[in-house]
Amino acid sequence: MAAYIANFPLITIAMESCGGGNYWARVFQRQGHTVKLVSPQFVKPFVKTNKNDANDAVAIVEAASRPSMHFVPIKQVEQQDIQSLHRVRSRLVKNRTCVNQ
Repeated sequence: MAAYIANFPLITIAMESCGGGNYWARVFQRQGHTVKLVSPQFVKPFVKTNKNDANDAVAIVEAASRPSMHFVPIKQVEQQDIQSLHRVRSRLVKNRTCVNQ
């Protein structure tokens, strides 16, 4: 996908923030594109019918085109590493306290 997008002139790419969203946002930013990540909770109100890729794409464009839309900041690799450590620690603490109960 990165090679395909690299052939485009510089564009604005709007994506729903998801598991791989930060990775792809960083890839597209390195190519010079402007990337906007939209939180799924802000996209959902714009889905008019059943959920599928085409309807999601229309909803993301609609949400991203709103001037008052709050976009999700793109996390750097280091930020995601720290977030991962916090999540692992939280799970360990939760599991340990469950055993003690």
